[in-house]
Amino acid sequence: MNDNWIEAEPCASGFRLRSSQVSQWQESGFTFVSGLVPDDLIIKLQQAATSIYPAPGSDKARQIAHFGSDGRLTFPSQVECLNQVTLHESLLEAVAQLLETLPSDLRLTQSDLWPKYGRDTRLGIQDNSDQRIHIDYPNHTLAHPTPWHRPEAVEMILYLSDVQETGGATAVVPRQGEEDPAYRWPIVDSPGIGDLRYINDRSAAEEYFSESRPELSTWRQSLYQREKYARFKPGDLLMYRHDTWHRGTPMRTSSLRLVQNITYRKSASEWISTLHTGWAWQAYRDNKFLERLIACSSLNQRAVMGFPQPGSSYWCEQTIKAVEARYGVFGMDMTAYRQALR
Repeated sequence: MNDNWIEAEPCASGFRLRSSQVSQWQESGFTFVSGLVPDDLIIKLQQAATSIYPAPGSDKARQIAHFGSDGRLTFPSQVECLNQVTLHESLLEAVAQLLETLPSDLRLTQSDLWPKYGRDTRLGIQDNSDQRIHIDYPNHTLAHPTPWHRPEAVEMILYLSDVQETGGATAVVPRQGEEDPAYRWPIVDSPGIGDLRYINDRSAAEEYFSESRPELSTWRQSLYQREKYARFKPGDLLMYRHDTWHRGTPMRTSSLRLVQNITYRKSASEWISTLHTGWAWQAYRDNKFLERLIACSSLNQRAVMGFPQPGSSYWCEQTIKAVEARYGVFGMDMTAYRQALR
């Protein structure tokens, strides 16, 4: 095997991360795992996405050169399996392991299932095919990541495709200890940060740095030289951080790669933004899918959506009765909330 490729390692029994996987994420900035999401949900996601997005090689597909689903497959969704994966207890437990907290202390900020297509031509300097090396924090927070050993969030890429068929491997730069020059502080040497121009395409971005910031250009080339590539299969999960250097690489022509991006933060880290419209905005649908989702979710699943937990100052006899009036018709059990008042 080429040393530049990384393989997904199975999780431990009980849908938990191994201690080595937790340590790798905390020290290197990522871990690449398999077995956290059930196969039947992966198949359902694949079927849902291929029924919504253009076929690879079609005229519509050739015009898609950006990130995201444009709201077609974001949480909360009328596509039930997307919600099930987003709130899956195994993911909550794994993220809680990485952040050394409880699942109820997590808050969901992103869940988006989107397509990337292989094309022969580049559609401008913001083309998403061959990305510049970057970190993700600028479009997740108005602030800056905390020091390395105080992580606040976990980003995930759940792969629904096979890299052998699609290409488009995600490249990551493993952190190598406290003094790693690739992870110098502060992290501001990426397109779009400060007064640096935002350019997504690798060749255009590095040409810009070469012309305007030659000393920075040389340093950035060292990041590309250290890249490792995720050899993904359906169901594999790359768990990384807002301050991990990474990028997307080119696809095979006329191929389709499907991934679901999911992000959780600690509840106290309010400066990390939610990337989608507020969850409650999906209420009022005729099929009441959001109300049913709230009613049927576990306490941890409700917590990550921002729903008040048992023992919260929100709860009193009046609010318990009021929330029961809203969701009781869908089967919501208020016992835990009542017991916490006693």
